[in-house]
Amino acid sequence: MTIFVSNLSFNIQDDDLEGFFTEFGTVTSARVITDKFTNRSRGFGFVEMPNRAEAEQAIAALDGGIADGREVRVSEAQPSAQRSKPRQFSNR
Repeated sequence: MTIFVSNLSFNIQDDDLEGFFTEFGTVTSARVITDKFTNRSRGFGFVEMPNRAEAEQAIAALDGGIADGREVRVSEAQPSAQRSKPRQFSNR
């Protein structure tokens, strides 16, 4: 199960994110999303947990919790919406 974590402090790293969830079970990956140009955190991340029951327990326990002074939001990740048509760029 993929878990979406938002409103993260810019100080939170992948290892920190993983640490929040290992208390509840096995974590196969934890990744804070960073800006590709500045390498600075974008304030959200994703955690993969193979056991749905453990993941749901983690979501229930961690949603609304405080991490590095910020109230984080934790929920099941939703698939990204598929675009109906490709982006159009003008040559102006």
